[in-house]
Amino acid sequence: MRKITEIIKRIRPIDPRILKETQRRLDSLTKPKGSLGRLEELAKTVVAITGRENPILDRKVIFTTVGDHGVARQGVSAFPQEVTLQMVYNFLQGGAAINVLARGVGVKVLVIDMGVAHEIKCSSGLINKKVAFGTQDMTKGSAMSRKQAFQSIGGGIEIFEKEVATSGVDIAGTGDMGIANTTSSSAIVACITGCGVQDVTGRGTGIDDERLKRKIEVIEKALKINQPDPHDPLDILSKVGGFEIGGLVGCILAAAAHRVPIVIDGFISAASALIAYELCPPLKDYLIAAHRSQEKGHQIALNHLGKIPLLDLNMRLGEGTGVVLGMKLVELGVKILNEMATFEEARVSREEANPLQGN
Repeated sequence: MRKITEIIKRIRPIDPRILKETQRRLDSLTKPKGSLGRLEELAKTVVAITGRENPILDRKVIFTTVGDHGVARQGVSAFPQEVTLQMVYNFLQGGAAINVLARGVGVKVLVIDMGVAHEIKCSSGLINKKVAFGTQDMTKGSAMSRKQAFQSIGGGIEIFEKEVATSGVDIAGTGDMGIANTTSSSAIVACITGCGVQDVTGRGTGIDDERLKRKIEVIEKALKINQPDPHDPLDILSKVGGFEIGGLVGCILAAAAHRVPIVIDGFISAASALIAYELCPPLKDYLIAAHRSQEKGHQIALNHLGKIPLLDLNMRLGEGTGVVLGMKLVELGVKILNEMATFEEARVSREEANPLQGN
């Protein structure tokens, strides 16, 4: 708990004066004011987060946390729980979608075992922060103990801080893998936002109508049995969360403490961001929403965070796949600020003042 408290104390809101000053710099570039829209917003945000006038985003890292969920035994997913383990091996062999996309734009992917329900062999390249062999079935009691919730968040903090110390992180992203983790995330989003379970629960791995109905019933049962306190994010995480979700909470908190921009992926990442935000509201300034997932609860979570996604590509894979695309846009926004010529440098005439202004 001390580690988490210390990290939270280091997180401060970004300075709005830096945003205004950076906008003045952007307005001096060879373009009509505001004509690059959200690319300009991204540049301003990164400058304000990092405190650097000309930030460089060479060291791009996605933290993909993995964990199993006991609630998977309730038949809420189209895939068996063994797929979590199988996908870990796929990540490590470089054959998953996140690996392909990350290679395409020069992003480093860290794969972290937060709670896979099996021993992982041939684990070269895997970071082991296993809290337990999967969570408990949340329809029968808490998914984890409060101590385990602290441990999962602490593990995420440790991972981020080690990466900063050894290789450096200029911009961070969140990814996830875990069969049934949309079930857990739906419970989290419903609890924090106050929305109905049916309003935040989607098809996850592509389940049919009958299984979707079952999934909603399972989440409602878990919430009724556990009664998570909506004003206590650690209670929510322990009762209906997942170890990989806790790991992402830790990564998000640590990134904000180190003044590193955080690009969040889809629904599971948004649920993690909600818990982190409830623990430390100022970190909202450090979050950039990569895309809007097909999961219906994702937009509700983003609304609660006050975030507008950069993209909407009908994606719902997770792993950090949306982050890769979002990171590239952030990087390009910063390049505009760093590399584009000013009107004076290019000897380009500025826009004329409106002669009718003030009449």
